[in-house]
Amino acid sequence: MIDAISRLPVFSFLWPGMLWLFALVAVLAAGYVWLDRRGRHAAAHYPELKTAGVATRRGAGWRRHVAPVLILLALAALVAAIARPQAVMMLPSRIETVLLVMDLSGSMRAQDVKPSRLRAAQQAATTLLEAQPAGVSVGVVAMAGTAAVAQAPTRAREAVATAIERLQPQGGTALGNGMLIALTTLLPELTPDAERLMNDDTPPPRKPRALANPPADTEPVKPGSYTSGAIVLFSDGESNAGPAALRAAQLAAEHGVRIYTVGVGTPEGVVLSVDGWSARVRLDEKVLKEVADATSAEYFRLEDAAELKRVYRALNARLAFDKRSQVEITGLFAALGALLAGCAGLLSLWWFGRVM
Repeated sequence: MIDAISRLPVFSFLWPGMLWLFALVAVLAAGYVWLDRRGRHAAAHYPELKTAGVATRRGAGWRRHVAPVLILLALAALVAAIARPQAVMMLPSRIETVLLVMDLSGSMRAQDVKPSRLRAAQQAATTLLEAQPAGVSVGVVAMAGTAAVAQAPTRAREAVATAIERLQPQGGTALGNGMLIALTTLLPELTPDAERLMNDDTPPPRKPRALANPPADTEPVKPGSYTSGAIVLFSDGESNAGPAALRAAQLAAEHGVRIYTVGVGTPEGVVLSVDGWSARVRLDEKVLKEVADATSAEYFRLEDAAELKRVYRALNARLAFDKRSQVEITGLFAALGALLAGCAGLLSLWWFGRVM
């Protein structure tokens, strides 16, 4: 509910000084009320005026008020148009590239999500792929103990779908590496910083720090401000190799790239037996939420197959409408005023045989 409210348009006016004209509309409304009361008073005290036609419309009941009220509303809309209203609205972000990072760790074989975590992630990724506009390039990064580009960004949907389908579980999980490979695929100029992180095993700092040395006149980039591309990570959140996931998220945030995370699995997990060893594997939502929050993106949970469509619809909506822009809507108010005035005239003509 809070998220929906935050997406409502925020209004402002380019010429707020013109809003004083609303006072004239209020004066006209008060004048109409006064004239109406005066007419009713005259009709009550001088019944003979009815035969002269002064109060012909008094018997029309509520209908006699409809046209004047519509005219007053039309004037109010036109006054708002004169003040040149503008609204902050969600618009298509013209996203050009989406990188899908697929977790291929051994824990993705778990079947707490049917038919398995990996298979559910593949189905979700394929559904998201099919929902992208024709002009959007989609790439795939395979992530296990290491990470590599399984399919370079392309508009050929068949090639991407084939790359997703061929993915098989492997050993190890380098969550940070997967995000860094996807990030450098989007922004190749970040390769030196990404390589530095991959070779740095120190714990992540409590607060984001600059990982590169930008020019002195370069202003910091706001997280989530990069609208040409985005990363979608499908994972159960467990990581045992490579740099910390938060370090990779910090680098992405510093360059405005959003990393949407999809948690695959259940928090209680299941016992997984592979090659003679057994362990309980759980969905680690904490790290996935932290990655999404750090990059001004969102976290989704793919807990069962029934959630597949809901997750992909939400993700697709975020990818398609993720740009806030201020738009002047003067024409909308002007059209509304003209429509209301036209309706007032037509109704008055229909009911009383005169325009007003």
